[in-house]
Amino acid sequence: MKVIYTQAIVLIAFAAIFSSCKKSYLQDGSLAEGPITAEQTWANDQYARGILNNAYFSVQDRFDLDGNGAMQASGSDEAINSNLNSTINIFNNGTWSPVRTVDERYNELYEGLRKVNLFLANAANSGIVSNVAELATSTPTDFQRSREGQIARLKGEAFFLRAWFHFDLVQRYGSTVLATRVFDREEDLNLPRNTFEECVNQILLDCDSAIAVLPGWQQSYATSQRGRATQTAAMALKSRMLLYAASPQYNPEGNTGKWQRAADAAKALINFSTTNNYHKLFTSYTGVFLFGANPYNVESIFTTQTPNRSDIEINNAPVSYDGALGRTNPTQELVDAFEMKATGKAIGTAGSTYSETAPYNGRDPRLGFVIAYNGATFKSKTVETFIGGKDGIGANVNATKTGYYMRKFMNENAVNWNTSSPSTSRRPWVIFRYAEILLNYAEALNEAQGPVADVYTYINQVRARTGVALPALQSSNVNGNGYVPATKEAMRLRIQNERRIELCFEGHRFYDVRRWKKGEELFNKPITGMRITSSLTGTFTYERFRVENRVFSSKNYLYPISQSNLNRAPALLQNPGY
Repeated sequence: MKVIYTQAIVLIAFAAIFSSCKKSYLQDGSLAEGPITAEQTWANDQYARGILNNAYFSVQDRFDLDGNGAMQASGSDEAINSNLNSTINIFNNGTWSPVRTVDERYNELYEGLRKVNLFLANAANSGIVSNVAELATSTPTDFQRSREGQIARLKGEAFFLRAWFHFDLVQRYGSTVLATRVFDREEDLNLPRNTFEECVNQILLDCDSAIAVLPGWQQSYATSQRGRATQTAAMALKSRMLLYAASPQYNPEGNTGKWQRAADAAKALINFSTTNNYHKLFTSYTGVFLFGANPYNVESIFTTQTPNRSDIEINNAPVSYDGALGRTNPTQELVDAFEMKATGKAIGTAGSTYSETAPYNGRDPRLGFVIAYNGATFKSKTVETFIGGKDGIGANVNATKTGYYMRKFMNENAVNWNTSSPSTSRRPWVIFRYAEILLNYAEALNEAQGPVADVYTYINQVRARTGVALPALQSSNVNGNGYVPATKEAMRLRIQNERRIELCFEGHRFYDVRRWKKGEELFNKPITGMRITSSLTGTFTYERFRVENRVFSSKNYLYPISQSNLNRAPALLQNPGY
């Protein structure tokens, strides 16, 4: 059977509602040729479900944004891409514009919205029947057994996806045209964007609609069905949306009520998980991302699909390892953010114990988990990033530009490539995980109330993970009367650095710096690396050096609306400065 995949188009795509009898959605969400009408499609249980299933394909895997292994980390101060011709560099070099876009997903996200709105409009009168085998419970309730319960759950998935697609548009463009129904082809689709506040309210409303009817967490589904939306996924999205809405980018007046609302949303998920024994920190930091045979661990809240793959390693491993491409090269700025394990102090501060001649010794263990540096062991071999080393600067055209390679996400023990016996490992892109929620709560609570006891409690949970075990953050002001909190400003910097480390390469830094309104401070300056030279006696000399200049201006807090979309719908209006 010939399969035809849908192509993302602009908002006008909402008008294309099964007007032709030439195509129909199959169970896997693809389109097949054949004389199947809209009525026949919705009357079929598998076809109707396929429309919703297909919408999940618009939840993007973020491991490859340019078709050659680029990650969004290389559009921030976390990394540089070893392919200097990658389009990811548009984020950094001052050429980002409506006619020179990067990571452009406007059309694809509206295509996802079209699918979920079609499902929401037609599910109640469709041929969907009860299928309790999708749930993990052996004793489903009467409502779960019923057709009505089944449709309610599936609509909950659609509400969550609609909230996620709108959120993805808002975090990029600042606001968007809300698509809460299927638009008719005869309508005028030259529509202005809704306000930021209207977008936030709709996203929260859809999250609440999803929370009311979805299963609790991933393990509430049968193993084969995990990866679908859950209550905790919708609660996590609500937490992130409110955190963004409270941040300086959207809350310049510093309204503490917005911060408290964000704190309450994060704490609601923490309490819900604790009460029901759902999510918690996984014992292994690296294990959070190496799903293997177990597609979901207790820290994972919501992810993309989990294909068996080796492309993460091929694109990012050091270049001497079976022809890997070494694409994501961490910056010295990121490396310097990892504090000393014994003291819990930042490098360069009094008493930190940092050594310029042994810069990677005694650091936060997460440094070794996420970055391959000179002397580290990767796939049972030593990484050599010194000048003249097999992975060093200039070793080949793809070699590191900073003296480092990304290690996070890679299943080096299970995955092999360019060998006679290649192997893969099952991994998704993790969109929400429990550590983020703990840090969301600590940040929002500190901004709302200052560094009260709970702020320390929850940031220290992240720091205390097995295998990390960093010293707990404590107030520097303790007197005979007991606990006296440090300043909000000092705690803010510690929380921001903890997010930078714990969540590195996961796409947060790109948006965190923007929502904190620190783009000009952190992104509008050179990035550096480490040039390492080896002596005849085998000792190393370390020298920080400038890798490239970066450009960031006030307009870059938001993505530009592409000129092609603006030509079709001028009422969208361009974001300021473009």
